Amino acid sequence: MISASDFKQNLKFQKLQFNIENILKDLPIPVLICDAKGDIIFFNEAFNEITEKKINQGDSVLSEELNQFLDSSGNLTTYKTSPIARIISEKEPADEVQVFFKTTGDLPHKMVTKLHCNESNDILAYQFSFSPQAYSKKRNLKRNNLSAIVESSNDAIISKDLNGVITSWNKGAEKIFGYTEKEILGKKVSILIPKDRIKEEKLILDTIKNGKSLDHLETIRISKTGKKISLSLTVSPIKDDFGNIIGASKVARDISERLKGDERQARLSAIVESSDDAIVSKDLNGIITSWNKGAKRIFGYTEDEVVGKSITILIPKDRMDEEKLILKNISSGKRINHFETIRLTKDGRKIHVSLSVSPLKDRSGKVIGASKIARNIEDQVRSKKKIESYVEKLRILNSVGKDISSKLDLETVLQKVTDATTTLSGAKFGAFFYNTEKGNGESMMLYTLSGAPKHAFEHLGMPRHTAVFQPTFSGQGSIRVDNIKKDKRYGQNSPHNGMPKGHLDVSSYMAIPVVLNSGKVIGGLIFGHPEEGVFKKDHEVMVRNIAAQAAIALDNSQLFERVRSLSEKKDEFIALASHELKTPLTTIKGYLQILEKKIEEPKSRLFLTKTLDQANRLNTLIDDLLNMSRIESGKLEFNYEKFDIRELLEEMTETFNYSESSHQLITDLGEKSVMINADRQRIEQVINNLLSNAVKYSPLADKVFLSLRIKKGIATVIVKDEGLGLSREQQQMVFTRFYRAESTKGINGLGLGLYLTKQIMDGHKGELGVKSEEGKGSEFYFSLPLAY
Repeated sequence: MISASDFKQNLKFQKLQFNIENILKDLPIPVLICDAKGDIIFFNEAFNEITEKKINQGDSVLSEELNQFLDSSGNLTTYKTSPIARIISEKEPADEVQVFFKTTGDLPHKMVTKLHCNESNDILAYQFSFSPQAYSKKRNLKRNNLSAIVESSNDAIISKDLNGVITSWNKGAEKIFGYTEKEILGKKVSILIPKDRIKEEKLILDTIKNGKSLDHLETIRISKTGKKISLSLTVSPIKDDFGNIIGASKVARDISERLKGDERQARLSAIVESSDDAIVSKDLNGIITSWNKGAKRIFGYTEDEVVGKSITILIPKDRMDEEKLILKNISSGKRINHFETIRLTKDGRKIHVSLSVSPLKDRSGKVIGASKIARNIEDQVRSKKKIESYVEKLRILNSVGKDISSKLDLETVLQKVTDATTTLSGAKFGAFFYNTEKGNGESMMLYTLSGAPKHAFEHLGMPRHTAVFQPTFSGQGSIRVDNIKKDKRYGQNSPHNGMPKGHLDVSSYMAIPVVLNSGKVIGGLIFGHPEEGVFKKDHEVMVRNIAAQAAIALDNSQLFERVRSLSEKKDEFIALASHELKTPLTTIKGYLQILEKKIEEPKSRLFLTKTLDQANRLNTLIDDLLNMSRIESGKLEFNYEKFDIRELLEEMTETFNYSESSHQLITDLGEKSVMINADRQRIEQVINNLLSNAVKYSPLADKVFLSLRIKKGIATVIVKDEGLGLSREQQQMVFTRFYRAESTKGINGLGLGLYLTKQIMDGHKGELGVKSEEGKGSEFYFSLPLAY
């Protein structure tokens, strides 16, 4: 056996100018030298690094323990079949040999052998050098590309060995599970698996060991925070260059949002299918692409019957333009909400629907069609019509009720009643006939008509007390017949024995008597319609109630006519009496004025003056009564002219201060003319009334105030006193006829002055008002527009 020192001597290391042992020792490539028997003489540090087990000089490379090589399939060779054993057994070097070490796996090394021999050509030693071979550029590029894809993926891409230990961890895995690469590498993959799913890992590993892949397994995993995550797993076996399965590659995709979307889609789909509304989709050409059960219920078509057909099969011909408008809006991305229209069913019926249409878009946002929800609103439309009809009936009832109670004109009341009851009963026409009597007691007179021209009755003559009409006008009660032509009472009278030629067509017939409080049947409301069964019990009750109100109104109207007749006679009497009284009164005043000038004796003169004052007062009362009569009869006339009211007030101030001794008139009338357009004489009468009242109702005062104000085109005259004043209740009554406040007892007057003043101002469309406080006086004012 050659020793290491003998080997070195034979290699003549000392003859060299540099130390070859040191050179070999420091080489970066592994170097091994053994003797002819395979015992290790020399190895460098690089060789020791690629061996799995630490070696020493003198160890045999032909032992099982020091065998480091894999075969081409990646399996460990036996020490007898290793590349080194073959060369030693054959005792001659081989060409460059590709070998694989157990520690470097699929990274190949190029083994170069050199024989060291003595002078006799006996083999002294074998020198083996191992140069690592780099992967090809193509393979490196592929590995780099795959590495970049793995790192940039949003999916978790993980590798593990066959014991389930994690060996790689990308950024996607960190994002989904929350663990960093440093935290997770070397740990078992079971850290991510819920306890109730641990069995899945065994299934996965068994599948991988059999060389099979597992595609899109949907399962649950746990994040670092304990949150459960829905995942789709794709697991594939990892093989080395020799085809051996050494682990598994796992791609985990977070499908939480997709599952939510699927769940939401499933819910929406269930809602669509269970909806009572029709939910339909169509493309931009109007072709139906989907059809739910609600659509079948509403329109009658099955899905197979309509999908692929144009939506126009549901649209009436007179509404085809609506579809163009809808598609135009949808194409521009606009929604249509609650569009009420009419559509056709399979059997041709027209139904009212409410449409809501929304654009359908693809993933890029492009409008590709429309989703349409159609709600059957037949019930709502019917209810709406009923409500509208009910509201209209209430309006008519309210209107006719007001008219009946407020209007006293007989013709107006009857026409209102006839129109209202014709509308409320749904009659084609209605009429009111007065129950008049001729010699034979059978005559009726048409008074009002609704729903038909009057000439339709005029040439037929008045109806008689036949078997059909007689019960109504004799007070027997109401008649309501679905078809009068089939009634046994119909057609029994000559000469017509039925309806006269040209008579309005009548099938449904209803007649309601109008009975006064006295029990007298004043007339009857007659209604007709060409269709059968139009008039119902509620129509009869409604008309009967209105007829009862009308009867009261007719009683009132007759009473009103009598009162009006008496009022007219009263007005005639007042006018005649006033005229007859004024003539002798004027004569008396004339004689008194003559006597006043001739009598000098003081006491007689005093009596004469007082008599003349009473004559003037009587003259004023007669004028007031005459004016009131004219007002009541609507004969109070106004002669309008343009005049300066300030000038009129100045003139009246002079007259007041000359004739009135108990009060001083203090004025504030301004300096400029104030033109108005009014009846000068009547305005003077108004001012006189206000001034005389101010004096009369301030007996303890000695001043009256008169002012004129101009504001926003309105002239206001104000008369103020410091007298008795009025309470709030008295202020509300002071302008009514014959009103006298309790506080004015002992003061002469009929209570007509302010009433006449109010009527004059109303006739001028002016304003008259009062401001007052008890015990502090009153302020009366009137306003009229300026004349320009």
